[in-house]
Amino acid sequence: MDLRARRAAENEDLFRRVNERVAELGGSLETLTLVCECADTSCSERLTGITQQEYEHVREHGDRFFVARGHGRPDLETVVDEHDGYAVVEKQGEAGAAARETDPRDG
Repeated sequence: MDLRARRAAENEDLFRRVNERVAELGGSLETLTLVCECADTSCSERLTGITQQEYEHVREHGDRFFVARGHGRPDLETVVDEHDGYAVVEKQGEAGAAARETDPRDG
């Protein structure tokens, strides 16, 4: 994986871990407000209205991430689901393998 893609993967993993903690602390809430899990280190978008059920469904896949609409990287991922205000992307190729390796729920 090239350096740019590796840095992007590290950033996305960091935001995924932040959101894991948000979900853990908000376990009794009906919906969650998450941080965008895109590769842009300067992104500060918040994703609102994500149900616990939707969150858990996405987290069943170690290569899927929540991003603000338009924040996907077509060179590294595919949009697999779209909602008002956010999308779910699935990493492809080496980026997908790296995402699955760093999945905090795997292992």
